[in-house]
Amino acid sequence: MWKRIHKFLVFLIGIVGTIAAVSDQMEQWKDKKRFPENRHVPFGFYEQFVKRPLDCIVSMLALIVLSPVIAVVAIFVRIKLGTPVIFTQERPGKNEQIFKLYKFRTMTNERGADGELLPDDNRLTVFGKWLRASSLDELPELWNIFKGDMSLIGPRPLLVEYLPRYNDRQRHRHDVRQGLTGLAQANGRNSLSWEEKFEDDVNYVDKITFLGDVKIIIKTIGIVLQRTGISSETSETMETFMGSGEEEKGD
Repeated sequence: MWKRIHKFLVFLIGIVGTIAAVSDQMEQWKDKKRFPENRHVPFGFYEQFVKRPLDCIVSMLALIVLSPVIAVVAIFVRIKLGTPVIFTQERPGKNEQIFKLYKFRTMTNERGADGELLPDDNRLTVFGKWLRASSLDELPELWNIFKGDMSLIGPRPLLVEYLPRYNDRQRHRHDVRQGLTGLAQANGRNSLSWEEKFEDDVNYVDKITFLGDVKIIIKTIGIVLQRTGISSETSETMETFMGSGEEEKGD
């Protein structure tokens, strides 16, 4: 029985990997037609032919293996924070194309006397902080990765409103799929300034390698276990990127 299951999984992984590889090549061809000015050239064989199939296979297996964890987290979110359990928000991805990001909610819908939502810091509960610290709130993004909206490793998808605020160099972070984690997260998460984050993002985009992705995964695991870099110096999350070096509280 186990041999049959193993053979089936190997076959399924092969099929999924092949479909993902072909689909990604077709998407790259379409991107060249839609965005002839696209300046990004894949660094090597891994980025061009392996990264997307690997993303698809790993995210599929992770969704299967972690399904009990996802179910338990969903139940606790429902009990402690209410509905909807899944927080969705439009984010810009590769070539600044907009997609719907999925995360577990970490804040309540508490409103002030004026009917407006309270500031993020007021709505972020102890349980919500724990979800963010453990990165369990990011688990639904595995579906984004499987769909092809995102990658396991890449610049984090930020707010749509930030798009016009990037300078020419910072815009390069959108030359590739956005990631569940990235070089900036491995180097300090929200303890870094926006300028440091964007520099890490662009440096990653310039040279994507298998070994580099493995190193980022290992460093990210260490940061998550140590629960460091969750907050900036002045916010429970991260100040809003205002462009031109100006920042205020948000996201």
